[in-house]
Amino acid sequence: MYAVIKTGGKQYRVAAGEKIKVEQIPADVGAQVVLDQVMMVGNGETVTIGKPLIAGAAVTATVISHGRADKVKIFKMRRRKHYQKHQGHRQNYTELQIGEIKG
Repeated sequence: MYAVIKTGGKQYRVAAGEKIKVEQIPADVGAQVVLDQVMMVGNGETVTIGKPLIAGAAVTATVISHGRADKVKIFKMRRRKHYQKHQGHRQNYTELQIGEIKG
């Protein structure tokens, strides 16, 4: 069984037992999180698609850790104008262990 969930402005295809990294969620490590924005649920040949969400569907996940992604380097330059700008960014994330999918 799998589901397509929406969190942090992105969509993820998840199945029970998987680990995923999503945008940071304000929850403690070890806490249970319920992701209720389920867009699609598939079970073998049966697929349920929401318009846009499935009413009553939810995915339960456990927070494993919080962290920061690798640095992305940003470099801006204007030729012949002596303008160069260096910048970096590290995005915060939350790692989740997917538990039960209720569809």
